[in-house]
Amino acid sequence: MSNLNPRQREAVHYIDGPLLVLAGAGSGKTSVITRKIAYLIEQCGIKGNNIAAVTFTNKAAREMKERISQLVSGPASRGLIVSTFHNLGLNILRKEHASLGYKSGFSIFDQQDAQALIKDLLIQEHGSDGDQTDTIQQRISNWKNDMVSPEQAVAQADGAADMLCAQAYLRYTRALKAYNALDFDDLILLPVQLFQQFPAILQKWQRRVHYMLVDEYQDTNISQYLLVQMLIGDKGKLTVVGDDDQSIYSWRGARPENLAQLQEDYPQLKIVKLEQNYRSTARILKAANHVIDHNPHVFEKALWSDLGYGDPIRVIRCRNEEVECERVVSEILDRRVRGHGQFADFAVLYRGNHQARLLELKFQVHQVPYRISGGTSFFARNEIKDIMAYLRLLINRTDDNAFLRIVNVPRRKIGASTLEALGTYATERGISLYAACDEIGIEQSLPEASINRLRQFTAWLDRVSKRCDSGDGMAAIREMVSDIDYEAWLHQNSSSAAVAERRMANVYTLVDSLQSTIDKAEEEDDDIQSAVAKLVLRDLLDRQEDEDEAMDKVQLMTLHASKGLEFPHVYIIGMEEEILPHRSSIEEDNIDEERRLCYVGITRAKQTLALSYCAKRKQYGEMIDCFPSRFLDELPFDDLIWEGEEKNIELNQERGKETLSGLKNLFD
Repeated sequence: MSNLNPRQREAVHYIDGPLLVLAGAGSGKTSVITRKIAYLIEQCGIKGNNIAAVTFTNKAAREMKERISQLVSGPASRGLIVSTFHNLGLNILRKEHASLGYKSGFSIFDQQDAQALIKDLLIQEHGSDGDQTDTIQQRISNWKNDMVSPEQAVAQADGAADMLCAQAYLRYTRALKAYNALDFDDLILLPVQLFQQFPAILQKWQRRVHYMLVDEYQDTNISQYLLVQMLIGDKGKLTVVGDDDQSIYSWRGARPENLAQLQEDYPQLKIVKLEQNYRSTARILKAANHVIDHNPHVFEKALWSDLGYGDPIRVIRCRNEEVECERVVSEILDRRVRGHGQFADFAVLYRGNHQARLLELKFQVHQVPYRISGGTSFFARNEIKDIMAYLRLLINRTDDNAFLRIVNVPRRKIGASTLEALGTYATERGISLYAACDEIGIEQSLPEASINRLRQFTAWLDRVSKRCDSGDGMAAIREMVSDIDYEAWLHQNSSSAAVAERRMANVYTLVDSLQSTIDKAEEEDDDIQSAVAKLVLRDLLDRQEDEDEAMDKVQLMTLHASKGLEFPHVYIIGMEEEILPHRSSIEEDNIDEERRLCYVGITRAKQTLALSYCAKRKQYGEMIDCFPSRFLDELPFDDLIWEGEEKNIELNQERGKETLSGLKNLFD
């Protein structure tokens, strides 16, 4: 506790009622949460298995667990829940699924699985080619986050487009239930519905959770708010940590007004403000405060720092986007040569992913190592998920999610209606979809042609499995990929032949990886099933993230992806009207969230901050005039250095001398 400032200690020690900790950027909120958990266990006598701490990302949950393990050890912390909202909901549903009519081993659809199902339903119901899949999925997600049922969505539909979305929601929900499957939004929605319908189950979980802590509370949606409220009940044993100035996810249902709602639901709410920043210089924080002060506030706060005033903030005017990217890359290389930190100390932030394309080219030309955050993981690619689903089903016939993914990929004329009827039958019998295909009873639920197609598929996979068991597993798997003619399927469903070839190359990479896994398995006397299982279960994504983060590379990312991170030196490019703030936000009069996004970007910087904008930018092949972002006018003028067409001779000469000196040191 001696390492905490007075406000942090106040937040840790207060347990007499609900508490809202308004934690500004870089104010040590994770320290408050982890030390409060230690305080609850060691000083207040609350057992670890009666405490729940929830956040939004697996990475944040892992960091929290690691910090807590350093503070509390032994049996006292056993059973402590530290997880994401979705994992908490999943744990509830795993124990209570029967009450909602689901059988154990339910599948979880990710975004791509859900989109594929919606597309199939659109084709079946309307003959549509599924062009509206993304829009409909987003509407369904918003309805679920707002606790709107399919029936309510249909009743409230206004116009043909709205009705199409609502009817798709209704069919999608029925299909998921028949498949014994959930999507990510269901992991929050269904526990809330469970608690609303079964008070005895709610009371059981309320007895389990004696104290709850919630991180990033400004990012909660309606269903998450209700889940927390129901688990806590009228005990008020709750600490939430949030910052309304960093709420940048309204497009996915986040409601910063949930912070204000706490005051209405808990009149005895205590508020503690964490305003001391341990990350940035005072000048950077002054700039951030000036910008965010233009937004309306329910809670007033101002960040401050004792890390010194710091360097001026640079605003750089560039002729066009090529000059802008060239300027940023050459500056980073120049500062690196002059001995000002590692490449990993620099971050370039931007509003949209399209801005990274030219940046990447410039980094490659100058041979500056870089890493783009938020890129597609190898194992998240559709073609890899397809082949992995075949492998999963090969070793585990009860994997319903894998079955649903590939039973009609490539197409075998097995439609959504067939699968829905199969799913309903399997749920009634309490068996897997694969097993249901071969039961005599299914003949009462499906036409003969559909049954024949299903049984042809299962008989074929059984043959592949037998060949694997015969000892020639790798040949069987290569033959499996050949049998389904997956390469032709890719050519039919890719934008070009080159894209299809790249995707097929990914499949070959996966097969080669499996070959090496099998080679090792043979050394350990394991069979093909064990080798495939090891590949399926390997946590490649997390491992790859750890490897990438350990390397000395410039970090490129969107402003959204930068939240929660910090870097010694930050560039924010594209500070122009219709980029930041974004054109759609201007049209929708939603500037407040764009300003919060700018605030998040500014507060990522620890030592230096540079903001750039273009006089002209190419759009649809033509150069158009650009206008500086309104947020630049909201910065404190005296703390800025404006750089542009006018050459600052003294500054350039000084930089040249430093660069020459740095090069001499390198050669020495």
